[in-house]
Amino acid sequence: MPTMKANEMRDLNEAEIKQRIAEETRDLTDLRFRRSVTGLENPIVLRHKRREIARMRTILNEKKREAAAE
Repeated sequence: MPTMKANEMRDLNEAEIKQRIAEETRDLTDLRFRRSVTGLENPIVLRHKRREIARMRTILNEKKREAAAE
């Protein structure tokens, strides 16, 4: 699944962001397992997944803060 830019993520609602976080976390867990068993062709994928999850969590927190301020 191609990565989304932060601006594209901000267009999603909270439920969609939570769903994407869950999907990416499952993918990251699977990649970590595959890395330990057989190795990965491109281990940089792990870094990209971690950063994408962090980016989505940051945007989710921004949305929660905006909702609380209103």
